[in-house]
Amino acid sequence: MPIQPPAGRPVERRNRESPTVMIPRFLERYQKQVLPALAEKLGRSNPLSLPRLEKIVVNMGVGSAIQDKKDLELAMDALAQITGQKPVITKARKSISSFRLRKGMAIGCKVTLRGKRMYEFLERLIVLALPRVRDFRGLSDQAFDGHGNYSLGLSEQLVFPELNPDKYPKVQGMNITIVTTTDSDDEARELLRLMGMPFRRQAGSADAA
Repeated sequence: MPIQPPAGRPVERRNRESPTVMIPRFLERYQKQVLPALAEKLGRSNPLSLPRLEKIVVNMGVGSAIQDKKDLELAMDALAQITGQKPVITKARKSISSFRLRKGMAIGCKVTLRGKRMYEFLERLIVLALPRVRDFRGLSDQAFDGHGNYSLGLSEQLVFPELNPDKYPKVQGMNITIVTTTDSDDEARELLRLMGMPFRRQAGSADAA
C-alpha cells in the first residue's frame, strides 16, 4: 500500500522513467493539460513560445517590528513554514521620522520561489489557503501589472493550515506576486485560469451564472 502524504501537503507524482524524481502535481498539470490548451487557444505550436510561471514572490511587511523585533521573527518563521524556504529580511529604503523609521531598518521578510517549490506553493494557495479565506468569492482577474504579472493580498497568514494558531496569535498579512514569462496580461490571465486560479466571474460574461 502506498504511503499517504502528510496532511496539508500537495500530492506529487513519481516520474515513471526515474522513480526517485518527484513531480509536483501542478507542474504535471501544466505540462499535460495547460500547455496543450494554451497552444490551441493562442494558436502557437512551439511550447517555448507559450507563457509559463517564472517565479512567485511572497512578501510580509511587518511594521510592528519597529517596536518589537519578535514580531519579525514570528513572521519569518511562519513564512518559512508556508513556503518551505528560508526568508530574507527586507529593509527600509528611506527614513520616515513620523513612523520612527530609519533607513536600513528591518521591516519585513520575503521569499522568492522557483521550480518545484513554486508549483507546490501555488497548489497549496489555490487548493487549501484561498478556500479558507472568510467570505471568499473569487479573485479579481484585473490585478495584473501590464507586463503579465499578477498580485494578490491575504489579510492573515492562518489561512495556510500548516500554521498553528496558538503559535501565531497576531494577525499577519502578506502580498503574493506571480511572475510569468509573458508580457501580455491576457495570456497570463489565461495561464493562471487554466492552472486553477479561482477568478471571480464577471457580470455579463458568457460563463457567468
